[in-house]
Amino acid sequence: MARRFPRVMGLAKMCRNRNISFKSLDPPSSLTHGIHIFHCPDAVGIVAKLSECIASRGGNILAADVFVPENKQVFYSRSDFVFDPVKWPRVQMEEDFLKLSQTFSAIRSVVKVPALDPKYKIAVLASKQDHCLVDLLHGWQDGRFPVDITCVISNHYRGSNTHVIRFLERHDIPYHYLCTTNENKREGEMLQLVQNTDFLVLARYMQVERVSHRDNLQSFVQKSENLEKQCLSKAIRSYCELRVLPYEENKTVVF
Repeated sequence: MARRFPRVMGLAKMCRNRNISFKSLDPPSSLTHGIHIFHCPDAVGIVAKLSECIASRGGNILAADVFVPENKQVFYSRSDFVFDPVKWPRVQMEEDFLKLSQTFSAIRSVVKVPALDPKYKIAVLASKQDHCLVDLLHGWQDGRFPVDITCVISNHYRGSNTHVIRFLERHDIPYHYLCTTNENKREGEMLQLVQNTDFLVLARYMQVERVSHRDNLQSFVQKSENLEKQCLSKAIRSYCELRVLPYEENKTVVF
């Protein structure tokens, strides 16, 4: 039986080309926020029909981004909008966007209403270094990430008296230690542990930051750790806000 492996949060090549965007004022507090992404063959009138779909139900677009690659007959868009869920029920919204996607033979049409829809379920893969994992866990606790953490998996053993394990136990988040070797990556066991998750988070990102001869080893490590935490935090929020779309084989469109 085929199994679906969740998406993995990582860094890919990002495409920003002919990006057209506009933003409006903040929405009234009585309305609900929605996000829609659209990927289809390029054609005349797509933006007009997207706007009509939302406006016809009393919705209002607050921000919109469009990406059409040069010499490629494909169209990408991301729209932030507000609506009254009484006038535009969630089920009706799905039906309206489905009709739109059928009209333009869409490859991908996804609508998300953060206040009404389930949170993304994520599994976290961590290494020995704690800084990214700890920052992620505390950000999740503070409500910065609209996700539910199903488990943390690591190839590093952490004792019961460590800060990470105590935090996970307080929040009933399982911690799985998988001792891996070059001959045995434990991929089958890992696949079992991450079933029913939406995507995986690799809790450590490698980036490069400018350093000078004035930097000592401690300041260099601090800069590196801060950059990794910022990158991971932004990547998770961007994915949850539907800002990252697959483009070709190994690239992404980032709105």
